[in-house]
Amino acid sequence: MFDPSSHKPIVLTGDRTTGPLHLGHYVGSLKNRVKLQETHRQFLLLADTQALTDNAHDPAKVRRNVLEVALDYLAVGIDPLKTTICVQSGLPALAELTTLYLNYVTVARLERNPTIKDEIRARGFGRDIPAGFLCYPVAQAADITSFKATVVPVGEDQAPLIEQTNEIVRRINHQIGRDVLLEAEAVIPRVGRLPGIDGKAKMSKSQGNAILLSASPDEIRDAVRRMYTDPNHLSASDPGTVEGNVVFTYLDAFDEDEPAVAEQKAHYRRGGLGDVTVKRRLETVLQDLLAPIRERRAQLARNPRHVLDLLREGTRQARAVTQATLDDVRSGLGLFQ
Repeated sequence: MFDPSSHKPIVLTGDRTTGPLHLGHYVGSLKNRVKLQETHRQFLLLADTQALTDNAHDPAKVRRNVLEVALDYLAVGIDPLKTTICVQSGLPALAELTTLYLNYVTVARLERNPTIKDEIRARGFGRDIPAGFLCYPVAQAADITSFKATVVPVGEDQAPLIEQTNEIVRRINHQIGRDVLLEAEAVIPRVGRLPGIDGKAKMSKSQGNAILLSASPDEIRDAVRRMYTDPNHLSASDPGTVEGNVVFTYLDAFDEDEPAVAEQKAHYRRGGLGDVTVKRRLETVLQDLLAPIRERRAQLARNPRHVLDLLREGTRQARAVTQATLDDVRSGLGLFQ
């Protein structure tokens, strides 16, 4: 586990525990996290409390997926000796920081947040928005600042949340009169937002357009076969469009042979390259990527008690870190100690 005296930059990121993770999570953040744990002090948050903002009717689902997401973390290469994996509901300081921060944010500002606006529209809330969901950016700000994180690996669609976090940091620091909290930088990967296999939205298990990290070979094959391409590319001899073609988007994200992908794009544009051939290449790439992840995950799942013990220890360490930040903020604001 981490040496508390480490002076490495701090990374905080995580996922809501609403279901197993998929390729969108991998390209959007997980791949970066595996790299960052070598150079940074990294905390990974299993955000079960925030998962309740739109799953309060099914807390058992949220609890069940704490283990599922943790298995995905470990399977992709997150090392608990280098990264502290912790559970949000076991960190009471986060809830108190959220309550304090809410006094420095307006409802109008929350409603203007592009990420929240998109999610409200996607879920069809209308005006029946759960208060916890609307305040999600504030809760995330509490998460990030409580760990004094300065680096946050996120997908492109999450960048507005980091911007709002930094607004809160500036307001709190201004109120206190010194820099108690630190601003954070969003680290966005080359392919910041992976579309679903239908090409109509970001990858999401709830929309049935995702490929899970635990997908079987048959599930991967079926997903690639159903993947959206160019609807006007009716035969292999026809010139095709690469832009908006999900198969090529995925090849850009996962195929490390960039010259070969560039050649396939050129061939597709001039005609003579069929969708089946391109999809066959993508399937090979995804099968090679996911096979070892799937195998490691299955092995870890045989001993869930060990995984839960790792989470308990990580949460214990994170509790001390987050409580120290809360104490600093309370003291700075002159609250009763």
